[in-house]
Amino acid sequence: MSTWRPLAPPAFWQRWLPTRFHAWVRWGFRLAGVAGVGLARVVLIYGVLAQRFDIEAVARWPEETVFLDRHGVELAVPGGRSRRVRVGRDALPPFLVEALRAREDARFFEHGGVDWRGMLRAVRRNLKDGRFTQGASTLSMQLVRNTFQIREKSLHRKLLEIALTLRLEKRYAKDEILTHYLNRIYFGSGAEGIEQAARTYFDKSTPQLSDGECALLVGIIRGPHIFSPRRNLLAAVEQREQTLARLVVMGVIDQARGDRLAAEPVVLAPARDFNSQTSYALQAAERELDSLLDVLEIEPGGLRVTTTLDRGWQHRLEQELTRAVEELEKEKSWKHSAHAVHAVGAEPAYVQYAAVTTGIESGATLALIGGRDFGHSRFDRTRSSRDLGGAFSPFMAAAAADRGRPVLPDQPVQMGRSAGVERVIQMARRCGLSGPFLETEDLFRGSVAATPAEMAVGLATLANGGRRPHPHLIHEVHGAGGQLIYRAPPRQRPGPAAAAASQALQVFQNSGGTRHLTAATPSERDAWMLRLGPNGATALWIGFDQPTPIAPRPRLESLLNEFVQRLENK
Repeated sequence: MSTWRPLAPPAFWQRWLPTRFHAWVRWGFRLAGVAGVGLARVVLIYGVLAQRFDIEAVARWPEETVFLDRHGVELAVPGGRSRRVRVGRDALPPFLVEALRAREDARFFEHGGVDWRGMLRAVRRNLKDGRFTQGASTLSMQLVRNTFQIREKSLHRKLLEIALTLRLEKRYAKDEILTHYLNRIYFGSGAEGIEQAARTYFDKSTPQLSDGECALLVGIIRGPHIFSPRRNLLAAVEQREQTLARLVVMGVIDQARGDRLAAEPVVLAPARDFNSQTSYALQAAERELDSLLDVLEIEPGGLRVTTTLDRGWQHRLEQELTRAVEELEKEKSWKHSAHAVHAVGAEPAYVQYAAVTTGIESGATLALIGGRDFGHSRFDRTRSSRDLGGAFSPFMAAAAADRGRPVLPDQPVQMGRSAGVERVIQMARRCGLSGPFLETEDLFRGSVAATPAEMAVGLATLANGGRRPHPHLIHEVHGAGGQLIYRAPPRQRPGPAAAAASQALQVFQNSGGTRHLTAATPSERDAWMLRLGPNGATALWIGFDQPTPIAPRPRLESLLNEFVQRLENK
């Protein structure tokens, strides 16, 4: 029986292609098949991974950031104002939506969450530039990244982000995605969400925003820390101009209108507290966290921030300081008191104080008191330079000791002369004082200014054998899921020689295991207390915001010595 059968006709591509290419085509088909199977497996794997995330979390209110003291006690006062305020889609000005689309995602209403066209364009551009210069994240992808804290830059994270974005688009309508996005993202300066941003920067609700204000807020999104108008107004204006330029290119507005909006002056609302800040210390901690966020590449919602603050020690300082100043006010029978009524926007006109306690080795801020009444004035006086007078003597003593000269606690001018102006200035800078410094002998009489924060670090440097600790308020940051995101590293830098630092402490008085120095300026406008104790290095200032004589120098120094004794006896 014959088994002969006619040969099957060659495939169409075999008839059209020369024989020498046939093997290459067969290999191409095989590779395409393998790639197809691989792609199907990737889609399946990431589709399963994406199902593990709760997509309903997108619509839920983001958790608040919680600040704790060093012992885990929450730093909050009942009745604090909520950081986030939710707005609905109907509250979003049309120009805000158009500006957002123009700047962040022009095809938002056309694509299915992933703009494949834009992604291919970005890939081509990055290959051309030889480095990563363009991304292709849509608003939907940014919302996913923000909600689920997907920050790691890797192929795995990008594929997971794409899979979650496709789920997002199936679950929510475009208007819902847009609204959730604007309610969730960070706008810098403590403003979380569009409503908080509108109130923080312009003291308006979202529907009241002008077109120019909408463009400025949209411009902040790409760099909320560096483009915040509170931190860098010129950069914020430049971002507004870029947003307006994109609107012109897209045909949303014409060039003439774009020019008019770009020419509008930016009128910011007075810097006021719109957050849940309840004290100078918490305000400073939020300020430090804000500076860390850009480095950590995370949003503030849901974080647990462990600060270095010691609430018990801070409370003691506040209590005794208030008692001391109230005693002085009774003696002087001043008309103004801490409870006086003041004009709106004016700084209170009564005796103020500020204090900082810094860990001697760690640099951790254990206490921070920026003023007498946070409800009356948000101005943080620990960052304000005031005349030092005799409080400058420890740094002159260190300079003298560094040159092998004797430390003369009761003869500051002679001690300064023995070291020389240049050496004294150099020593003060090594200890963390920024100046400016007079290059005359008036420097030896204390004609120099510094902030309480600088003085606390300078004092800690002398007590730490000449090693200057790095001051910080934040010890650890944990994410919403409990994962450790940040821990303050130990940091010290060289200061004066250890022997010079040790000898400089001779200018302090010993009292019950602590050392302290009290001084008032010759003008009697500023009084200082420097203390080295088990709680760290404390620098304390008393005075009026507008320099005014407080009381005779002997009484001021007596008041501060009594204050020190009460601290020691508790």
